Amino acid sequence: MGIMEQKILIVDDEPDILELIEYHLKKEGYQVFLASNGHEGIHVAKQVHPDLIILDIMMPKMDGIEACRLMRAIPEFKNTFMVFLTARSEEYSEIAGFNVGADDYIAKPIKPRALVSRINAILRRNLSDKDLVESKLEIGDLVIDREAFLVFQNGEKVTLAKKEFELLHLLATKPGKVYTREAILKNVWEDSVVVTNRTIDVHIRKLREKLGDNYVTTVKGVGYKFELANEKAIPNS
Repeated sequence: MGIMEQKILIVDDEPDILELIEYHLKKEGYQVFLASNGHEGIHVAKQVHPDLIILDIMMPKMDGIEACRLMRAIPEFKNTFMVFLTARSEEYSEIAGFNVGADDYIAKPIKPRALVSRINAILRRNLSDKDLVESKLEIGDLVIDREAFLVFQNGEKVTLAKKEFELLHLLATKPGKVYTREAILKNVWEDSVVVTNRTIDVHIRKLREKLGDNYVTTVKGVGYKFELANEKAIPNS
């Protein structure tokens, strides 16, 4: 699928913001669709099936957090890229966004060139992901299907947000290897300038909530690694 076929939905209650983002993304060749609140955004998304959704957080009728949460519960949007756009810099807004399954977080005021660069990077990666043909990764009681973006634990499907999946896959590809926070940011979030170390902590916590504490180990002061609980070294007595 080329860039001309990729669809982006922008959901924001500020007409000037919609117009600005629409203008620059159309110049890049994307198909752009607009909505002015979360409720309308869900309706439009069901009609056009966008590849990426940009959601403002503070909106009337239904805010971006609730809209993202509801869409993530719909199977067809489980792997759709969702990016929050907000003027609010409070830490809780970012954490709330990632908790409901956001893939990225872009702050206002918008810098068009930076925004377009970030969107291009996200969707280029999405295209390359779809072209990957990899066997399933089977580790202990986990099966990680990179091509289908699915995880099974003891045969039961575990629903992960896209970035949660990518983080798990990165760590599980090389069990025992310690990934620094900088390496995780580079591999999972690429060149995003708004993602912080706290973002990694949120995603690690969500993985542990969904899979249990037996897989991702914290290496204090360094980073994280994938290590099955029953394969960890036993200290000499």
